[in-house]
Amino acid sequence: MSLSTRAKLAICEAKIFYGWVIVAVGFLAHIASAFSISSTLSVFLKPLSQDLGISRGVFSLIRSGEILVGAVAAPLVGSLLDRHGGRWLIAAGGLVSGAGFLLLGQARDFWQFAIVRWLLISPGDTLMGSMVVNVSISQWFVRMRGRALALAGMGHGLAKVCMPLLAASLILYVGWRGAWVVFGVLTLALVVGPSLLLMRRRPEDMGLLPDGRSTGESDSVLAEQSNRLKSRRRPAEEATWSRSEALRTRAFWLIVTTFGVAHVGVTGLNLHVFSYVSDQGHPAMVAALVMSIIAVMQFSTPMVWGVLAERANVARLIMAKFLIQAFGILLALSDPGVVSLYAGFFLYGIGMGGTSILAEMIWANYFGRISLGRIRGMGSLITSAFSAGGPPFFGLLFDATQSYSLSFSIFIAMLFASAFLSLFLRAPVK
Repeated sequence: MSLSTRAKLAICEAKIFYGWVIVAVGFLAHIASAFSISSTLSVFLKPLSQDLGISRGVFSLIRSGEILVGAVAAPLVGSLLDRHGGRWLIAAGGLVSGAGFLLLGQARDFWQFAIVRWLLISPGDTLMGSMVVNVSISQWFVRMRGRALALAGMGHGLAKVCMPLLAASLILYVGWRGAWVVFGVLTLALVVGPSLLLMRRRPEDMGLLPDGRSTGESDSVLAEQSNRLKSRRRPAEEATWSRSEALRTRAFWLIVTTFGVAHVGVTGLNLHVFSYVSDQGHPAMVAALVMSIIAVMQFSTPMVWGVLAERANVARLIMAKFLIQAFGILLALSDPGVVSLYAGFFLYGIGMGGTSILAEMIWANYFGRISLGRIRGMGSLITSAFSAGGPPFFGLLFDATQSYSLSFSIFIAMLFASAFLSLFLRAPVK
């Protein structure tokens, strides 16, 4: 008997719904995916750009290229996810990203650094990142989807809490090249083995039902859910959508625009917030603490957002999320002191804690489980096109004005625009 089979049988004998094992694997994958995100790269911006002799605007193009690579790959990955599940995708992503981080430690020129990020780390992150993990979890949960996504997403939040201080410490003791090597080893350890051993495609493949329901209760529960979904003008979980059908719905374009507009600023802030705080005259550890405050709130609030999303109108929660972020940044910019800085980004982090949960919930609630990979992949392609503009938008505006004030002000306006657009979100009917 294989190790994978023995592990599966042991879990079943313990009467633990196997979906929570999928959540645990997703938790680990979310931790590893945080090694490549903008807020992690933000800590490396100053030492790396100085060492390689490039401006902040040029350095920001790295992140834009990564986002575009991930965007182009997302529809293909989504289709593979619907057909084969996330097991091999996540394992391959961990292997490719881990190798990429190891190679980053050997980069001596900017073009080498950029090529490794674009050709290895970005594709690897697309394979093991949030889209694949969250769609996999959404296949296992319907009634408890919000809390399941929140638990897995806390891995990303936990990594972001520790990442600024960890990265700053590693850069201090082993240099920025050594720091990337450490991230590569951790990625291989956290992702490859657990995904190969434990990931499964859908509960039906193991003779189970979503949420751990028994066969006897499935009919009544599904009927109750169907009535509730119809009352909110949402489709049944088992509806099948093609890409062309989804693209013809108003809901699809409103979702991608609502999140895409805000993500221009989110990706820009994530990459430049460390430099913004240190440019105000604060020491590097204050800048790292600001990033940790954002991350702490992203780590601690997803469960609240997830439970609320199971009970309340998701579109209204999305509006609240964007408004909280906007007022948080307004507060952070209102005064150069550390109190306003910490309090503002504390609020901003609360709003960010709902981003992944609410986005995944509205996609799954509106378009169901069966076609979720392909629909989510197409949505990710378009949303990421918005996101790619954020890092150079902030960086090039800084190069032109030697200040982040204008870019942050435009970001606030984008958040208010996204909050307004969320008022028009309605589920498509098939």
